[in-house]
Order: sequence, then C-alpha cells, then structure tokens
Amino acid sequence: MSDFIQYTLQGLAVGGFYALSALGLAVIFGVLGVVNFSHGACYMLGAVISAVLLAEVGVHFWVALVIVPVIMFGVGVLMERVLIRWLLQLDPLYNFLLTFGLTLVLVEAVKKRYGVSGLPYEVPAGLGGQLTVAGIGLPVYQVFACLFSVAICVLAWLLLTKTRIGMIVRAATEAPERTRALGINVGRWVTPVFGFGIALAGLAGVLAAPTRAITAEMGSNFVIVLFAVVVIGGLGSILGAVVAGFLVGLVEAYSIAYQPRIAGIAIFVLMAIIILVRPSGLFGREETA
Repeated sequence: MSDFIQYTLQGLAVGGFYALSALGLAVIFGVLGVVNFSHGACYMLGAVISAVLLAEVGVHFWVALVIVPVIMFGVGVLMERVLIRWLLQLDPLYNFLLTFGLTLVLVEAVKKRYGVSGLPYEVPAGLGGQLTVAGIGLPVYQVFACLFSVAICVLAWLLLTKTRIGMIVRAATEAPERTRALGINVGRWVTPVFGFGIALAGLAGVLAAPTRAITAEMGSNFVIVLFAVVVIGGLGSILGAVVAGFLVGLVEAYSIAYQPRIAGIAIFVLMAIIILVRPSGLFGREETA
C-alpha cells in the first residue's frame, strides 16, 4: 500500500505537468483551430529559461513560477502575431507544419547555445526531503507539484467559468461558430488565448525543472503524450484536458511500476480503447450531421 500511494502521488505530479500543458493546448485548438506542435518546445523553453535565470541572474524557483509564465505569454503573443495568424484561414495542416518547423528551430537553437548535456536545477529549498504521512514517506516536491498543479487548474477553471471574459473564451473554445453567430468577435481573443496557452506550457516546464533533465529534447516525447492527453479528454474540451492529464499521469506511473515492459505503449493503448468506445473522447461532444 505504501508503494501504491507513492506511485499514485508520482503519477499525479507528472499528470499535473500534462494537465497544465494540455489545458493550454485545448484552448488554443478550440479558439484558433491550430494543432500547436510547438507546445512541447514551449514546455522545454519554460524549464530552460528557469534554469538560465537561476544560474545567470539568481532568480530562484518561487520567483520563476511567476516570471517565466509572463515571459512565455509574451513569446506566445509574438508567435501568434508574427507567424500563426497569417495561416489561420488556410488548411490546419499548414499551421501544423509551421509549428513543427518552429519546434525544430527552437530545439536546435537551445542545443547550440547550451549543448546537449542538460542544465542543472536543484530542488528548491524547503521542498526537498520526505514528508511522512501515516507512516508513509512521500517526496515533498511531488506533493507540492501535485497540489500546485491542481490549484492552477482550479484557478483556470474559475477564470474560465466565473468571469465574463472566461465564459467568452470557453464558449469560443467549445463552440466557436455558435459564439460568432451570437455576435461575439472571437478574433479579438485569438492573441491573448494563444499567449495564455503558451504560458501554461511554460509554467509546466518550470514545475518539471527540478525533477527532469533540462535538455533541448525534453519536449519531444512530452508533446506526443500531450496530444494523446488531448485526444483522450476530447478535442477542445477544457475539463477533458485536465482530467485526462492526471489520468495519463497515473497510467504512466502505474505501468512503469508494475508492468515496465508495456510502459512505453500503455498511454496509447488507453487512447485507442477510449477512441473505440467514445470517438469524441471522454468529454468531447459528438458531432451531429
């Protein structure tokens, strides 16, 4: 039972990274219809920027949690203004290819500047060691990452459901054509929504920095799993992205612990089963003719 609880906590902590990033990816896809393949690279940039800020400027983890998402929001706004918006009226494949190419550029740029060996980032002071609960030792940082991710997801949910701006964005995400028909200018929300999605990916990167190897390639596998998360939750579904993120984290942790031989495919087996049972995903809406 002790091991099971530890694996569960580990899965929820990793699931938090997936949930935060998938939430941003789902919002971007819903509002813009853009399959943003560079989301993994933005997650990587969040981790790299936090490591660089610590090493060169002395900006510690707690400050990076605030500064890096703001920086990544600016990166997202720049990406949308300079690149994405010019292809929005074309087939989505063009933006997919654009963001795929952008990923290659960002990865190679980080490799050239910082090499391939990785950047160091220690667990923040106060979050190291073990926390004993009912005789079970739990890593303090994993507890923090899990609780922090849940808190950010709840705050994002409150923002999207309890404020007028959030309701407009949510409506534009889940039913963009109907939202336009009601006279709401969805286009004015495109830039901030894209920036918001990229900021969440950057925040996930900061959270992952103390526990993952910070390399230029760290977002490559991450983005593949991220797309699986979005498909499982339902394309464009905000709730689905969050729930599926934590679910995939648990599946990953349990498979590594109990069935390591299938750990590499367990997530995609889950995705295949869900698609067979419910093609629109857990919380996606079935399309009607």
